[in-house]
Amino acid sequence: SPSPAFPSTGLDKMPKQENGQREDSLIQNDLSESFDEEVRAFLGDEEKLHLFDDLTKVNPVTTRTVLKCLQARYRVNLFYTNAGCSLVALNPFQPFSCLYSPELMREYHAALCPQDLKPHIFAVAEQTYRNVQKQMDPVNQSIIVSGESGAGKTWTSRCLMKFYASVAASAVSPKGNEAVERIEKRVLDSNPVMEAFGNACTLRNNNSSRFGKYIQLQLDRFHHLTGASIQTFLLEKTRVAYQAPSERNFHIFYQITKGATAEERLEWNLPEGAEYRWLPNSERNLDEDCFEVTRGAMFHLGIGRATQSNIFKVLSGLLHLGNVQFSNPLDESQPCELEDKTKGFVKTTGDLLQIPVEELLESLRIRTITAGKQQQVFKKPCSRAECETRRDCLAKVIYARLFEWLVLVINENIYTDPSVWTSFIGLLDVYGFEAFPENNLEQLCINYANEKLQQHFVAHYLKAQQEEYAAEGLQWSFINYQDNQNCLDLIEGNPLSIFSLLNEECRLNRASNPDLFQTRIETALSSNQCLSRDKFSKKPNFIISHYAGKVCYQLAAMVEKNKDAVPPELVHVLQSSKDPLLQKLFPVTEKNQNNTKTQNRAAVVTVVSKFKSSLEHLMEILSRTTPHYIRCIKPNADCKAMAFRGEEVLSQLQACGIVEAITISAAGFPVRIPFQSFTERYKILRRSWGSSKRRACETLVMDDDKASRAAVLEILQDAAGQTPAQGAGNGAGIPSVYCGKTKVFLANSVV
Repeated sequence: SPSPAFPSTGLDKMPKQENGQREDSLIQNDLSESFDEEVRAFLGDEEKLHLFDDLTKVNPVTTRTVLKCLQARYRVNLFYTNAGCSLVALNPFQPFSCLYSPELMREYHAALCPQDLKPHIFAVAEQTYRNVQKQMDPVNQSIIVSGESGAGKTWTSRCLMKFYASVAASAVSPKGNEAVERIEKRVLDSNPVMEAFGNACTLRNNNSSRFGKYIQLQLDRFHHLTGASIQTFLLEKTRVAYQAPSERNFHIFYQITKGATAEERLEWNLPEGAEYRWLPNSERNLDEDCFEVTRGAMFHLGIGRATQSNIFKVLSGLLHLGNVQFSNPLDESQPCELEDKTKGFVKTTGDLLQIPVEELLESLRIRTITAGKQQQVFKKPCSRAECETRRDCLAKVIYARLFEWLVLVINENIYTDPSVWTSFIGLLDVYGFEAFPENNLEQLCINYANEKLQQHFVAHYLKAQQEEYAAEGLQWSFINYQDNQNCLDLIEGNPLSIFSLLNEECRLNRASNPDLFQTRIETALSSNQCLSRDKFSKKPNFIISHYAGKVCYQLAAMVEKNKDAVPPELVHVLQSSKDPLLQKLFPVTEKNQNNTKTQNRAAVVTVVSKFKSSLEHLMEILSRTTPHYIRCIKPNADCKAMAFRGEEVLSQLQACGIVEAITISAAGFPVRIPFQSFTERYKILRRSWGSSKRRACETLVMDDDKASRAAVLEILQDAAGQTPAQGAGNGAGIPSVYCGKTKVFLANSVV
């Protein structure tokens, strides 16, 4: 039922144009003063603000009152707060083990009504689990964990997986417990492996996910965990060869250099104290540098010690490759020279990757050109810049293939045949919204993903719920919200958008010109208000006004990154490797997709095309599930424990539409069930259900709203044991009845 008293949202206090502008102004001033008094009165009792564990009970709802309640709760170590359809999770930036103990998991799972307990991610998890048990459409569930980088998304997803594993393990018979424990252990072990190879320390987060993942936890008809599958999105592979100032490479590189034994250091050629260009800030010691945790998890996932050693040897080869540097030759017709101090690194790289040094050097320094009808082959020396680009490309393609292979191996060890499982609970953990001093294609894709998720929230909740009320004939004052459709049109729209222009540049067989591309973007998309430019910057750029704020993107190298071309010489040299792992990653039968001789320009598959396609597939999955939202909030940009900075929190609340969601939830109906679903689920309660004649007519009832309404009334009557008392309606002619203490509105087609 709707909130009994919700007069003071500030959204319904607009005066009507009746007796002129002056009278309107006076009315508006009176309303504003009255509203300010309500806000002051609410905030006056500071000692009680932390008691508001559900923000729909805040009255009046404003950004100020919501912010003050969250701040008061944060001060007393209450980090979770219900906000309508979302759970707000504030990051304390310090451990609170009691908040995630097995005992607390069991308490939420055993509770008759988890919502009566304190707000918690376990309450959300338990609700999704019970939704699956109820088998009400849509049966499959999704938890969408969102927030800025460093807000706590990865930790939240990790704790949710532990909860589900615990619930599934406690639900089975003792005889089958061992098998289920093995499955839940493997599912949980996927986390440290994925984080080691896919996470890194950035300016904003010590354990930042540099890829997105959607994990499906698969349940059988008894609602036991039988397996899982992982879908990943856009690994930031450029990090292997380039780390921004004060940032680090992927965790796994620091783990092997710090955690290898003396024997392993000899085998992998990692002497203690050695310096590597691609291993910056290695003096920092993080919790994520623990090598043994990663190795143990890999072993449980079926990756044996020999294969592990092979993986780490290849990673060591990449570190040595990063130390290879070139100098310009005296004769331009000759290949670039190796700098004297780096010659040893080339040999070590070749040894570790099991590639002959001469072949490795030729692939890095010589470009092969096929021309003419006779398909004559010419060899041309690469410039110093081209050699360095090829070196970086070699490292990126090896690491990207290794990451894909790891995901494949993990899925093989945790996946269950579709015939075994009947439903799933999905956990979505994607990179948070990013705005760095320098932003390029990686940040554009990351922020695009966040825009798509925000649109899902807007479409599914802020927009769809209000439209449903209007369609059902309920009295409803439409609540405004920020729609990010214009921003998405700018990024991905047809026929013209930033993505389409980027892809067109990639199809043109010419060198990229950032200045010219900037002009094309401005000319083609100038009508979109979300687009602008930093006119004071000498570097070609464009600015997008995202839902979470403005971000300036540099155009230098953006087209090249989107092409993601791998020179055929590099693929060939990797295919000729004698290393068992590289032979798996680069099979000889594979055709080089970037071979210009066979490639159709129109068929170029770019980074943004692949990412857009995978994201659309994800959104289709989400649209067929019941969504639940956890909004992770970062209380301060410095990741300081228990520091709450109001302005920073406020900007995040405004960006994701939390206040609008609270307002709609408080004024709306928490339970909404179509007549058909209601009668289908509760028809067994009808006294007349035992009649075979009545069961035969049930299908006809489902297709008739009037008959369905009568069936609903009959169910309510039989369930209550008496005729439901007639309610007064909702002021718009919508009838209502009382069933016990519950007031039920019967709209056009929804209870």
